Amino acid sequence: MQVKVEGCMTEHTGIYEQAVPEVSIVMPCLNESDTLALCIEKAQRALCEHKIAGEIIVADNGSTDGSQAIARRLGARVIHVAAKGYGNALMGGIAAARGQFIIMGDADDSYDFLEIPSFVNKLREGVDLVQGCRLPAGGGSIAPGAMPLLHRWWGNPMFSLLARWWFQSPVHDVYCGLRGFRKDFYDRLGQRCTGMEFATEMIIKASLYHAKIAEVPITLHPDGRKAHAPHLKTFRDGWRTLRFFLMYSPRWLFFIPGALLLLLGIVGYGIAMPGLTLRGMTFDAHTLLFASLSMLCGYQAIVFAISTKIFAISEGLMPEDPFLNRFFKCVNLERGLLVSLVALGSGLALLLAAVNQWRLVDFGRLEYATTMRLVIPGATLTALAFQTILASFFVSILGVRRR
Repeated sequence: MQVKVEGCMTEHTGIYEQAVPEVSIVMPCLNESDTLALCIEKAQRALCEHKIAGEIIVADNGSTDGSQAIARRLGARVIHVAAKGYGNALMGGIAAARGQFIIMGDADDSYDFLEIPSFVNKLREGVDLVQGCRLPAGGGSIAPGAMPLLHRWWGNPMFSLLARWWFQSPVHDVYCGLRGFRKDFYDRLGQRCTGMEFATEMIIKASLYHAKIAEVPITLHPDGRKAHAPHLKTFRDGWRTLRFFLMYSPRWLFFIPGALLLLLGIVGYGIAMPGLTLRGMTFDAHTLLFASLSMLCGYQAIVFAISTKIFAISEGLMPEDPFLNRFFKCVNLERGLLVSLVALGSGLALLLAAVNQWRLVDFGRLEYATTMRLVIPGATLTALAFQTILASFFVSILGVRRR
């Protein structure tokens, strides 16, 4: 839509005072005929009353209820997006936007587009991303019946807390779909998610890239659609969000669990190797075996954390990590191989010592509590050395693109 703001004219004449609009309002649409007209009219009114030069884009994702005709009748630009998905629809609409600033919001009348000027004012101040907040924790409000109790008191607060904890995102409502951002900033983010994770991906990436993020309190209203139920599915979409959070945090998915397992294995070795008895419990060869399992799993998880982080940085999914850069100044392929050979030699030496003990009893029965203190550490060191050799080459290959 092209809006002539002077004189507060909103007739759909196609007349526009500037070559490029300042604001593009993008509404993803999939059978929103119940509410689309009201959303467009509110957006028009907001632009007109506050003299904001803008356009309204309806990113249609295959509606069959006449939503496209409604949008055109009201003067909005309709962009057809064939690839299904909330993220695909938004990416298609944003790609077609001509404004310096983008305001995105669902066309189900749950968001009041009359609140757009608050977002625009923040963007004019130089903020990269302006996130709406519906939750009281961030100053927002929720009208009765507008949000399911499980979403309000558990899902949304939990994921918002994780976003602040894991990614230092300064937001209290990570799911809010009414937000504004600079078009050039969005282009730098390189959004990838084609589904509902699109919104959380934007928050996480913006936080990782240390963008200027601000919150604007808004009011959430009940979904105005009558023809069909909301597209959101509580447990399916909740799992998809958690999965995405974990994928974008190798530290919490791999490194921290791996470090805990590795530490547990070291403690196990510390009490099992000397055969300590604590409170009547004797820790012997079986404890040593469990400790080795813990160390192997933990070490593998840490290797996955490093590999995943390098891949994510190489693909532009995450920014450069100063700690990782310092790590690789000290650790390279050659040093990794050298450490591996030392560990491999030590492991094989322990295994040969165990074979020698067997030889000393003419290959007869062994005292397993004693022999296993050689076999288990020897096998563990050999396995860790072999893993380190493979990991050193693999990480080196991943890092080729970074050099």
